[in-house]
Amino acid sequence: MGDLTLTNLAEDIYVAADTVGREVVGFIPSVTMNATSVQASVGDTVKAAVTAEATALVDIAGGLMSVPEAPATGISSDSFQLTNSKAVQIPLGAEQELQLQNAGQYATVYGDLIQQAMRKLTNAMEADLFTEIKNNAGAASGVQGTSPFAVGSNESGVEEILKAREILVDAGTPMDDVSCVMNTTAGANIRSNLKLLDASFAGNATLREQGTLIPIAGISLRESGQISKHVAGTAAATGLIKAVDNVGSTSILIDSLDNGGTIKAGDVVEAGSQEAAGTKKAFGVVSADLTAGSGGSGANELTATLNSGLVTATVNDEEVRFLDYTGNFVFHRRAAELAMRAPAAPAGGDAATDAIVVQDPHSGLVFEVRVYKGYRKSMIEVAATWGVKAWKSDFIHTILG
Repeated sequence: MGDLTLTNLAEDIYVAADTVGREVVGFIPSVTMNATSVQASVGDTVKAAVTAEATALVDIAGGLMSVPEAPATGISSDSFQLTNSKAVQIPLGAEQELQLQNAGQYATVYGDLIQQAMRKLTNAMEADLFTEIKNNAGAASGVQGTSPFAVGSNESGVEEILKAREILVDAGTPMDDVSCVMNTTAGANIRSNLKLLDASFAGNATLREQGTLIPIAGISLRESGQISKHVAGTAAATGLIKAVDNVGSTSILIDSLDNGGTIKAGDVVEAGSQEAAGTKKAFGVVSADLTAGSGGSGANELTATLNSGLVTATVNDEEVRFLDYTGNFVFHRRAAELAMRAPAAPAGGDAATDAIVVQDPHSGLVFEVRVYKGYRKSMIEVAATWGVKAWKSDFIHTILG
């Protein structure tokens, strides 16, 4: 690399951030970030304490000379693993390097290449968070197949966000740090809302002048370029509920499932009573992949386990559907986590001749950048090890689209 080191290349990396195309990132800044300088390998575990809901109130009895024994407090732990350790490698031969140096573009091009590497890794983490949050949502609401937040004749365009907020509040979600991460089509609908563009109505002109999404009812609005359509399992047609499932039930028994088939984690279950005329009620979200015949007595019966309890009871023999949808997600920061580390390296070092930790100014993530030298060739590697986890389904809500 001649006299060029990663230390003085860092400045070019930040300059390149203004010119290299990047997809919008919404999930990463909205979840709990767990990043340290400790190196880690694939399979390393991240743990968190989990406290159970208090089981009972205790009557206070006065006149005692000793402290009464308190009921046991439920404290358990949950964990997840760092499942991805990936890198983008940037090789450059001596002839290419010399051409760039003679043209005065060496540092600039390398800065751009490193930004492209960060772009690739960031999109992979954002996509992992999207899948984890989608598959672990507690409930869903809205209208399948429509892009939400559009202004109708009798609507303000933000009703679905307020409905999601209501469901989260009823589930006990703290409202101190909640985000709505939407796809760019839904974001365009928000930006075309004439009321929100009116500074006298919105309280400021940032949406109109800068396109910056403003909070709605205390919920931060963000967009993600990694939200894709969820395609339901092969049982996506219809079936029938076999029994009444009450509010709070975390499973539903289905019989007469059309053509057998499968359902998938993240499928939204819509029962007839959950979509009464003129209402927008909450649907359940399936927690795991299943096939017909799982958990029932008949060949086509299936017990679908849900991430959270039903908000609305089902009715025996009513129709049930599994929906395709493009989701938008409202959740509390502590409902999901991204843990990120530098990839493991030998204690005595490897063949790298230089290494530096650089923060991506676009996503805020921190990457390890290492340089390796070979025969008339050098290579820069941008790398990260990470894992994602949705901790609390009750604190995640899907708005259908």
